[in-house]
Amino acid sequence: MKKEMVVVLDFGGQYNQLIARRVRECHVYCEVHPNAISLDELKALEPKGIIFTGGPNSAYAEDSPSYDKEIFELGIPILGICYGSQLMAHLLGGSVKTAPVSEYGKTEVEIDQSSALFSEVSAKTICWMSHTDYIEKAPEGFCVTAHTPVCPVAAMENAGKKLYAVQFHPEVMHTREGMKMLSAFVYNVCGCKGDWRMDSFVESSIKQIREKVGGGKVLCALSGGVDSSVAAVLLAKAVGKQLTCVFVDHGLLRKNEGDEVEAVFGPEGPYDLNFIRVNAQERFYSKLAGAEEPEAKRKIIGEEFIRVFEEEAQKIGAVDFLVQGTIYPDVIESGLGKSAVIKSHHNVGGLPDYVDFKEIIEPLRMLFKDEVRKAGLELGIPEKLVYRQPFPGPGLGVRIIGEVTAEKVRIVQEADAIYREELAKAGMDKELGQYFAALTNMRSVGVMGDERTYDYAVALRAVNTSDFMTAEAAEIPWQVLGTVANRIVNEVKGVNRVLYDCTGKPPATIEFE
Repeated sequence: MKKEMVVVLDFGGQYNQLIARRVRECHVYCEVHPNAISLDELKALEPKGIIFTGGPNSAYAEDSPSYDKEIFELGIPILGICYGSQLMAHLLGGSVKTAPVSEYGKTEVEIDQSSALFSEVSAKTICWMSHTDYIEKAPEGFCVTAHTPVCPVAAMENAGKKLYAVQFHPEVMHTREGMKMLSAFVYNVCGCKGDWRMDSFVESSIKQIREKVGGGKVLCALSGGVDSSVAAVLLAKAVGKQLTCVFVDHGLLRKNEGDEVEAVFGPEGPYDLNFIRVNAQERFYSKLAGAEEPEAKRKIIGEEFIRVFEEEAQKIGAVDFLVQGTIYPDVIESGLGKSAVIKSHHNVGGLPDYVDFKEIIEPLRMLFKDEVRKAGLELGIPEKLVYRQPFPGPGLGVRIIGEVTAEKVRIVQEADAIYREELAKAGMDKELGQYFAALTNMRSVGVMGDERTYDYAVALRAVNTSDFMTAEAAEIPWQVLGTVANRIVNEVKGVNRVLYDCTGKPPATIEFE
């Protein structure tokens, strides 16, 4: 049975994939597609609903992204958000102009509760605004369903044609009742039933993988992290001994992690996998010598990963498929449609042009992190592995600012181990979305044992996040931070200063690089 789907059309805003994440929280499958997708391609997806995203442009500007007006005649419900609402108004004959007063941040909005979109929403509610243009006049056939003192059309609708638009961002947490609005759109307006469940995803994925692979050989890039572990077990369930998992210890893992990964997935572990460990520490350090820029390091590590896999594939014999644990945020941040490239990932943007495999399989490519964990539990993977701390494919190579050396790796491994140990003692390890230690490229003067030192500063990072698309810095108790800092400077040679990063995402990324 074909699953119901809502399509998000990307017009270049920063929250585009967060919209998809929120729709999936309603148990409705959602995909993001660039606004360049043709009308025929869009219709072929058979969406139950379409959402126009925000974006940085002006809807009335000649070079701004637009879309075929025929989309409004398909009978498919459409929700326009921010730029998407202005584009809808502009294309349908309304008036969009530069606002006399811009609105940014939390704003009280007066709501018409008779709207299908707002039936469960308070008459006055707090929404997140971010716009310099506004809808001065709604198109013919539309009624205004929300406003603020300076925004006459904070929401509008043509219920007969199932066209809805909101100037604010219902997908962000700052819009207090945003989930009620999105839920109302997908259920009340689009008529979705909510059939997106992880058990059905796992079952259908196994079936699709078996059909794709046939009798071919598969090589899996296993890092031991959550994503690659779930991908490996999913493939093992699908093709069994046709799968060989290659674990590359590039010398950029957390302390003792190489041995821990081998203990889980190796011959003595619970999974019936063909497992190969490649110790390539010196090879990676040599390739990284002199590289300081984060993107350059990511690409070096990504290319070397592939070269190692190619070499292992030659030893095994003809290999038809390479499996990678790419997830949706990887794809998003590596650049989707017109959205900005935040950073490339070794399993997306860092791949070299030539790869000696027939095809790359990315079974988790359309999943967010929490969905990957749910899939892992469905596959029977122990919670300890499923809820392991996220770790980037390039490893500590991107948590070391500047050039990577064996000595710097040792420093950040030991500091990170202390940090994780103390957070676990404090009972905070399961509360946080992600936490780790990074090594800055800053050295400063200190004093230890009445002697002058000139050593590195370690930066500690901890964030709260549900989707890894946005995040807030976690408030770690001062007593815990003090204990961690004291232990690091006393136990880790080469460190005399410890800093705490209190920046959210945006403007920073979750990783420290």
